[in-house]
Amino acid sequence: MYYFCSTIQSKVVMNYAIQIKEQSKVLVGSVTELLPELLPAKRVVVISDTNIDRHYHSLIQQYDHILIGLGETSKTLHTLDMIYRQLIELEADRSTFILGIGGGIVTDIAGFAASTYMRGVEFGFISTSLLGQVDASVGGKNGVNMSGYKNMVGSFNQPKFVICDVSMLHTLSRREFRTGLAEIIKAGIIADSELFKQLEQCDFSTLANDKEALSHIVYRAIKVKADIVERDERETGDRRLLNLGHTMAHAIEKCSSQMNHGEAVAVGLDMIAKVATKRGLLSEQSAERITQLLLRAGFNLEPPTEVRQLLKAINKDKKSEGDNIHIVLPTSIGSCIVEQMPLAEFKAMFK
Repeated sequence: MYYFCSTIQSKVVMNYAIQIKEQSKVLVGSVTELLPELLPAKRVVVISDTNIDRHYHSLIQQYDHILIGLGETSKTLHTLDMIYRQLIELEADRSTFILGIGGGIVTDIAGFAASTYMRGVEFGFISTSLLGQVDASVGGKNGVNMSGYKNMVGSFNQPKFVICDVSMLHTLSRREFRTGLAEIIKAGIIADSELFKQLEQCDFSTLANDKEALSHIVYRAIKVKADIVERDERETGDRRLLNLGHTMAHAIEKCSSQMNHGEAVAVGLDMIAKVATKRGLLSEQSAERITQLLLRAGFNLEPPTEVRQLLKAINKDKKSEGDNIHIVLPTSIGSCIVEQMPLAEFKAMFK
């Protein structure tokens, strides 16, 4: 079972703890305070990237470390091969603890490397991006891309802990911070109407510097995901809800390099909300609320390529099974359903 607790340490800094299936914790709070308590008394090897090392060199240099390149082009089997070889050179054994420090790309790769090196070693994360804190580092999915398709090779394996320190987000550009907002908005649409309302009232121009408000929003978004993963860790049922907007988002990422993941998700959320309205599942008012919140958060909702190209790309989507695909459709703010339908029927909804 998950359990949730919150402890207010001061008027500004809040620590929130979420436990996953007894073996994994997600904590929103200070790295300096939390890491010494969470790291096991064993050898630690850090996996990070060159950009994070530039910002947090003093933290990373405390441990043996492996640095990877930047961006989705580094999220490959080739990078994994390099990590395995360096772990062998470092004489890492099954008692070694892997600590991934970085955004979603780093944690995806570090989690997969730890899950497969010597058939699996313990690992944990310090998530340094907003997108990573509310999505990529939480839930036990680890993996790499293959032939341009997202996360086609991977594993389900929970980290021992994930630390989400919102004070580390100050290094993000406005664009990188905004990309995490798409996943937070998604969480509100899926299962937290109050979170969605809070975002509607939020001043996005100051949110990045408001640690108290940001910690609370990050916690609520993680809680949505944690509740769902608790019911369905391996995505055979309810966990499919977390794919809201992602079918078209992954197609956008496959067909164009103009948008990052969060920007593509925002477009996907807007598109699927409009489809849900056409099918009579979602009111026009709710669809408009979704569109307006995404616009106010700063997203461009125009697909970067023609829709017909996007529809071709979904044939390789992981959510497809033969000629069918599982699609998440919002029915209200805070509620969604999963429908299995023929790929042809899904594509027809956008024509």
